[in-house]
Amino acid sequence: MANERTPRLRAMLNSNEMVVAPFCLNALHAKIAESVGFKAVYMTGSGTSAEHGFSDVGLLTQTEMVANARYIANAVDVPVIADCDTGYGNAINVHRAVQEYESIGVSGIHIEDQVFPKKCGFFAGKDVIPMEEHVQKVRAALDARTDKDFVIIARTDALQVNGWEDAIRRCKAYYEAGADLVFVDGVKSKEGLATCAKEMPDMPKVFNGADPVATTGEVADLGFKLMLAGYTLTVVYDAVKRSMTELRDTGAISTPQHRTEIADLLGLQDIYAMEEKYKTRV
Repeated sequence: MANERTPRLRAMLNSNEMVVAPFCLNALHAKIAESVGFKAVYMTGSGTSAEHGFSDVGLLTQTEMVANARYIANAVDVPVIADCDTGYGNAINVHRAVQEYESIGVSGIHIEDQVFPKKCGFFAGKDVIPMEEHVQKVRAALDARTDKDFVIIARTDALQVNGWEDAIRRCKAYYEAGADLVFVDGVKSKEGLATCAKEMPDMPKVFNGADPVATTGEVADLGFKLMLAGYTLTVVYDAVKRSMTELRDTGAISTPQHRTEIADLLGLQDIYAMEEKYKTRV
């Protein structure tokens, strides 16, 4: 079955406005993002790892990542962009990974050039594979997709490992190989953002807004096409920790329950309607 959200994402990326896709750990977060008006969402790999109780150091399998992406894609009507880590192996593994993500309704993925096991782009201790090897991964990803609107984003983690010169060289090679967008991860300053924009003016670029370096408007003004925005894992951590501390210290949590609002967002009224429609009548 064709995924009508994929050409929609492609059209959004081809427009004059930057696409803002907020970090979503799970389907509930994606539904919240959609409900407040976001036109796309991003399944975070670090958030998915945290949901399973792990740090983002390559411990989750393709199966676990795809399962979370499936829940998110099924929960919302907006396009879903997903973290595909390193593609879970070599170019052949990338070929299968693209097929898996595309088959569950995801509209785009990014694949990084780290050595496996990978680490979060903001962690120390990373290394990158040879540029030519990742070029082949990009080509395999392009060959694997059945929908030509399915978005392939080539990410490099070479910035923290080898510096700007190598990161830019890799982005150019990945773009020439056919990647739809390029993505330098680990940019931690406005100066770095400006360098990325200046050195790659003609390539459609992604910015990882996990660190609060700049607003969506500032990033858009630099010509980026996509921003993965708002590292909500820290929001969840802060809110839950404060609530648990309050419960420990006072015996109760004072945060409003929002039970009805949450239930309705998750489709409770639809269930009631179905129960009425399908109830046994004698």
